[in-house]
Amino acid sequence: MEIMNTLKAGFVKYFGEQKTTAFFSPGRVNLIGEHTDYNGGHVFPCAISLGTYALVAPRQDMKTRAISLNYEKDGIKEFSMENLSYDESIGWANYIAGVVKVFEDAGMKATCGFDIALYGNLPSGAGLSSSASLEVLMGVILKEFCGFEIEMIEIVKLGQKAENQFVGVNCGIMDQFAVGMGKKDCAILLDCNTLKYRYSKLDLRDACIVITNTNKPHSLNDSEYNLRRQQCEHALKQLQEKLDITSLGDLANPEFDFNAELITDEVERRRAHHAVYENRRTLTAVEALELNDIQRFGELMRASHESLRDDYEVTCKELDTLAELAWQQPGVIGSRMTGGGFGGSTVSIVKKDAVEDFKAVVGKKYTEIIGYAPSFYVADIADGTRKL
Repeated sequence: MEIMNTLKAGFVKYFGEQKTTAFFSPGRVNLIGEHTDYNGGHVFPCAISLGTYALVAPRQDMKTRAISLNYEKDGIKEFSMENLSYDESIGWANYIAGVVKVFEDAGMKATCGFDIALYGNLPSGAGLSSSASLEVLMGVILKEFCGFEIEMIEIVKLGQKAENQFVGVNCGIMDQFAVGMGKKDCAILLDCNTLKYRYSKLDLRDACIVITNTNKPHSLNDSEYNLRRQQCEHALKQLQEKLDITSLGDLANPEFDFNAELITDEVERRRAHHAVYENRRTLTAVEALELNDIQRFGELMRASHESLRDDYEVTCKELDTLAELAWQQPGVIGSRMTGGGFGGSTVSIVKKDAVEDFKAVVGKKYTEIIGYAPSFYVADIADGTRKL
């Protein structure tokens, strides 16, 4: 396997010949259920076959040295496994250092440091959760070498805690959950309020998942993201003056429609409309999938994108162009933006015999409209983070 050969050569180059253990931690894609997590709703992500590979050797001291072969020019990142705090000078390695810190805070103090070589095939800035991939990976490394008795779901929670409290990114739990709890050929229906979940077999038959990266750098526009949260919170407060609900996810569509006028601001009404309808759309989509009605699932993916574009306003010209071009292509069952929006990627379900034409036509037309090319990745649904 080419990736492992590259990784082995990189490990030896930077850390010398040692006995190593190999790990893989996937990225994730969310098939439907966007901006529902913090509104008390459901999401439907899956782990994918693109992700982060690692070769690891324990050290005799409490020092960790890590190199990413994707960012080799940045050199080795080094930190002590003790007295950890956020350190700007180690850049991306804060995602792994943060996990060491939250493990220690939870009573699991590392017993050694590590030499770690990393190599990922997740496209950078595509919104496919490379940070969560790293966090859950480090949790599994600590469990393996330090002998901690910890279930994957607890590693997932600690990964989110590391990103929230150590790195300072206020993400929900979906990314770490999908990365850690992923199951081959299944997506996960997750209730973000209760963390109740179930696996749903993703039988795409003669189709596959194609991720298309806009190549517009994906960065959650924090002010816009926080504004969406505030708008939904205010809409919820106004609804609560009459209704006994704890989140927008508690509402069925007819109940929302009947009471929508309680939300006095028209923009906030549209934001709440998306949150309520997207949650129900996600549940309906999973039902359709489980009845082998893949066409219906595809229609709901399109409706999800249109709602994110019109009601929630988190798409952009690049994402809309990709989605609209995909909808016009033969063999496309469904397509929508995935992730937080404002850039990043679309996810499409495409018949296998139409994939090459899909890439050629969408790639050409997108380049003509936007001025630069997108990138395409065909992904399988994978198991979660694991030792290889």
